[in-house]
Amino acid sequence: MSTANTTDTAGTTSTAGVSGASDAADKAGGAVGTEGSAGSGTPAGGPRLLALAHRLLGSPEEAAQAVRAASRARPAATPTTAPAEITRACLELLRARESLRPVPRGPWDRAWPESRHHPGDTDTQDAQGVQDDLAALDALTPSERVVFVLHDEFALPYEAIAPIIERTPVATRRLDTRARRRLEGTEKMPEPDPERQRSAVAAFHSAARGGDLAALHALLDPDVVLRSDTGAPPPAHGARAVARTLADRAKAALPALVDGLAGLVRAAPDGTPRTVFAFTVLDDRITAVDALADPAHLSRLRLAPETEPAH
Repeated sequence: MSTANTTDTAGTTSTAGVSGASDAADKAGGAVGTEGSAGSGTPAGGPRLLALAHRLLGSPEEAAQAVRAASRARPAATPTTAPAEITRACLELLRARESLRPVPRGPWDRAWPESRHHPGDTDTQDAQGVQDDLAALDALTPSERVVFVLHDEFALPYEAIAPIIERTPVATRRLDTRARRRLEGTEKMPEPDPERQRSAVAAFHSAARGGDLAALHALLDPDVVLRSDTGAPPPAHGARAVARTLADRAKAALPALVDGLAGLVRAAPDGTPRTVFAFTVLDDRITAVDALADPAHLSRLRLAPETEPAH
């Protein structure tokens, strides 16, 4: 799957639309000091761009790093294009954080703490409120966080954000809805669509058998996670890392139904399952792969041959 269906118009809008964040970031300007923001390599509008990066990342140090990285990548960036470049740099830093987690989180994991109140201590309440707010944002996937901050806090249109996170405007809207519901504690895992699941897994398996790494990459969500119950294969985060990790393993696997949904199985010569790959598919992209090899887990799975062709 390719994001080529995102129109050129949307791509053009992205730099103009995201530039509005440099003005909207004035609302968050107090979150980051201006000292050092006008140093070498910082694009025009440095303080406001730092404020935008700080809200996306939650760290003044990483915000400054993102601004410098964007300036190095696009030294000729203008006040119109710089916010889009900085948002991309922030997104890369957010994804790098996820890649360091020993157990990658999927799009439906919930890991932020309950808000803690401190009656009678206003300063503590304010500080705790900031920490709770950052903890909530930290529980979002990188793309969810970018969409939520840019759209819900800076009022940028989905058409402007979509090219940055490598999705269509429609998929970007759904991502924002999911992020908002997650923060409100009202999100629900959508009902699986067996046909779409089968189509995505069949395409993934075909690409693996053909050695087409680019096609594998295109079928994976940019924030895809690979989890393993035994540590083999090693956990991974991001389309490129997951595609590299699974390419050869998926090539040697066979299609199967895993608890009624399309998956892949690597079996011993006698047919005994060794590793089962269970897939989560949302918006026609694979968002999570669970590699299950623990005998206790395998014994609880309902496995059956996949006999119907993908549509």
